[in-house]
Amino acid sequence: MNNVNATEMDVKTVRKDFPILNQTIHRDRDLIYLDSGASSQRPTAVIQAMDDCYRQTYANVHRGIHYLSEQASWQYEQARRSVSKFINAGDEVEVVFTSGTTAALNLVARSWGDENISAGDEIVLTIFEHHSNIVPWQQLADRKGAAVRFAPIDSQGQLDFAAMKAMVSEKTKIIAVAAVSNVLGTIVPVKEVVKLAHSVGAIAVVDAAQSVPHEKTDVQQWNADFVAFSGHKMLGPSGIGVLWGKRDLLEAMPPFLGGGSMINDCTVAGFTPGELPAKFEAGTPPIVEAIGLGAAVAYLENHGIEAIGQHEKELVRLAYGRLEKIDGLTIAGPPADQRSGLVSFVIDGVSAQDIAVLLDQKGIAIRAGHHCAMPLHESLGFNSSCRASFYLYNTVQEVESFVDVLDHVVSRLR
Repeated sequence: MNNVNATEMDVKTVRKDFPILNQTIHRDRDLIYLDSGASSQRPTAVIQAMDDCYRQTYANVHRGIHYLSEQASWQYEQARRSVSKFINAGDEVEVVFTSGTTAALNLVARSWGDENISAGDEIVLTIFEHHSNIVPWQQLADRKGAAVRFAPIDSQGQLDFAAMKAMVSEKTKIIAVAAVSNVLGTIVPVKEVVKLAHSVGAIAVVDAAQSVPHEKTDVQQWNADFVAFSGHKMLGPSGIGVLWGKRDLLEAMPPFLGGGSMINDCTVAGFTPGELPAKFEAGTPPIVEAIGLGAAVAYLENHGIEAIGQHEKELVRLAYGRLEKIDGLTIAGPPADQRSGLVSFVIDGVSAQDIAVLLDQKGIAIRAGHHCAMPLHESLGFNSSCRASFYLYNTVQEVESFVDVLDHVVSRLR
């Protein structure tokens, strides 16, 4: 593996670690996977770590005093320590395992939100949020009689920070933003948004599902109050996610789910919740999935998150430069040098779904649809778009092949 300080990706070596990529589909087409924005693939190290647990050390955690339970508990908590270090949490108890970003954001909305939001309060989002960072706040607003407001974007797809600042007031109690837009690739100035939230006494919640897998993340530098992300977008398994929160906030919040493991005591008269992070991890947790996430973190660290980010930027520049030469194609979002590792586009008179189907027939996997961001697409004036998203295992040759085939497909559809 590459040294953690490496500045260049050895993609040929990386690809050997991903067995799913080494196959042909539709009889004779080499698989080109350009849908990591939806879900990444998993290296052998992650698959092996999970398989080893099932074969050798699996048992329920934190409940048994026998050998297997102790081994599984140690591995589970070691994964928490790895994640904590990866995002530079102040304390590992601030890392709460959930089933994903969606569950983490819902936890904040249900626990912190139900305790602190009242009628007349306002929640500020951006228009490019994923539904998982919209619907929980809309539900909270409906329960409490609050209002949800959406900050717009400018002509280049960047957050209109001046407009957001103008709509923030003493009524604002939550500002929730994606660190990176899953459609536009827009990189949000998280620290500035956090400062804005705190200036009016609001909390700042960050959906980091599209940023943690691709760039160095320091939650203490961000100074946000809550940060959520998913394992399946960062080479880990599905069914595991993380809510990081400031310890004082988490300690003050009531537990959202009740059941086993989240208590210190339970009697016929009531219960007392457990300490962090147990009080937010009711029931049997995603044990093997957490262990898989720990292995994914180790894999990313071994290759160097900075090198991964630089590799993706090179692929985006290549894709952007070639895509903009296709007649009738419009790229949504910022310029190539101001975006993350994905490109979404629409083509005049051509269905996004038709493009995706024809690309798939050539072995190329992209995403077509609204990408769980319907308000954004409505604001942009179209119903759906195509998205190609890149990761550490994608090659220059794959990007070239993708654009070549796309150009041919567009000509055919026209």
